[in-house]
Amino acid sequence: MSYKIPGFRHPNLPKNELGYTTKDYEGAVSTLCAGCGHDSISAAIIEACFEMSIQPHRVAKLSGIGCSSKTPTYFLGNSHGFNSVHGRMPSVATGANMANRNMLYVGISGDGDTASIGMGQFVHAVRRNVNMVYICENNGVYGLTKGQDSATTDIGSKSKKGEPNALEPINLCAIALQLGATFVANSFSGDKSQLVPIIKAAIAHQGFSFINVISPCVTFNNVVSSTKSYDYIRQHMASTNSVDYVPPASEITTEYEPGTTERVTMHDGSVISLHKLDPNLDIHSRRSALEMIYEYSAQDKVLTGVLFIDPDADEIHKTMNTTTTPLRNLTEKELCPGAAALETINELHR
Repeated sequence: MSYKIPGFRHPNLPKNELGYTTKDYEGAVSTLCAGCGHDSISAAIIEACFEMSIQPHRVAKLSGIGCSSKTPTYFLGNSHGFNSVHGRMPSVATGANMANRNMLYVGISGDGDTASIGMGQFVHAVRRNVNMVYICENNGVYGLTKGQDSATTDIGSKSKKGEPNALEPINLCAIALQLGATFVANSFSGDKSQLVPIIKAAIAHQGFSFINVISPCVTFNNVVSSTKSYDYIRQHMASTNSVDYVPPASEITTEYEPGTTERVTMHDGSVISLHKLDPNLDIHSRRSALEMIYEYSAQDKVLTGVLFIDPDADEIHKTMNTTTTPLRNLTEKELCPGAAALETINELHR
């Protein structure tokens, strides 16, 4: 059986500021299992980019190996893409970013690709504050190799084919916070109303934006005994804030339930409006975010929403004072300035 996206679309589909419809942000037909949470994340990325009127050719999609790393094929088909080897996406993204800072870099990874073979790569991308959106599609299982527990599988969680996991899981949001990530969020693939504005806020943020998305594997890990199944997450999810992304120069009116609201201005002038459902979370405090993660975990709850933002941190290009010109556009005069310039540099280190 073959699958093909129909070429026909309704002639009155909404268009964004660029005149594009959501069709212009789609990719190939997904070959993932029907109901896979990863496809919901792809749909959220499509909607976020459409609503922000992002030019598809200004986006670079990067991934490693795994079910999650296949998904860039299924969104933004008119964008640049690079599928790297297992766990090495962060270094490829870093290199591409250093060569051309004018692109929007979206890295897609999974819990195996990030928390196991790629952990060392992930660590350095975070600490360097590489200006990119890093989305981990976390299903707590190695779906591509038939259902083994991953490094993020919770203690006692049992997948379709395995025994209860006895090992301590890695909490990627906590790791990102401790390493110095300047934007950290946790979400659920089945919560589109939360995930889309989180992705939009991550795109607007200047620096390393990490989003961990719990994305159930319907084939190997969507059973009652799994803590990353659809039913479990829906029953144990606690949102720390409702997110409303407010683009610059656009008036958006919303009505919030009683509580406190915090507006965070991003580098590009856009605003994230966060309505706090839990008054104990200070989104500008790493300690507060870490305490809340573990407090909710002790109650068998999954804390979702934007957990931490540092809008004032310097991303890697500002820290290293790199050129604004893409490296491919530099001439020999800039790349090889001569012996005198080399001597000046040497003198600075003597």
